[in-house]
Amino acid sequence: MQVQVIKADQDIVREGDRPSRSCLLLSGFTCVYKITAGGKRQIVSFNIPGDIPDLQSLHLKVLDNSVATISQCRVGFITHDDLRDLCNRYPRITSAFWRETLIDAAIFREWVTNVGRREGVSRMAHVLCELLVRLKAVGLVEDHACDLPITQSEFADALGFTTVHVNRVLQQMRAEGLIELKGERLTIPDWERLKQVGEFDPTYLHLENDQAAA
Repeated sequence: MQVQVIKADQDIVREGDRPSRSCLLLSGFTCVYKITAGGKRQIVSFNIPGDIPDLQSLHLKVLDNSVATISQCRVGFITHDDLRDLCNRYPRITSAFWRETLIDAAIFREWVTNVGRREGVSRMAHVLCELLVRLKAVGLVEDHACDLPITQSEFADALGFTTVHVNRVLQQMRAEGLIELKGERLTIPDWERLKQVGEFDPTYLHLENDQAAA
């Protein structure tokens, strides 16, 4: 694995690329996104440490999306030849990769439902719940608080809002005591209430450690 530090707001791979390696996110946050013909960006997922956001490139020759850094990231690049060798020698690793892609698909389905059918505070609450649960699963949450270096503009691109609307939604959530934001630090004062507002059920994340969803 070749480890590289990449600055924030940089593309790791781009739609149309034919990569010969995949990237393992060691630290930091990235996002998967697509660009419309009019130049608008739609973020379709956020990635946290431990994710391999372009794992599909192991079997799909041409990427149909881009992956970009949100914060400064440490990324480990693994060649597809090495990944194939691992899969051939260790069936349990192959099974883990297959499970990873299925969970990614489940998350995409939930995001389509969230953006298509929920509104305002509920839509934002759902994404915040997801991020908190996933970060807790990898040990990056303490007392329902975590570092979250995602800008309002990036939330807007993920949720189908304008940046102004994201600001209003966050202000409303603060006023209602659903969240506390100090810089990049997110704290959830009432986890059960936030889950209720976001209609959040972590089943689609398929966590093996039930405590991570608590």
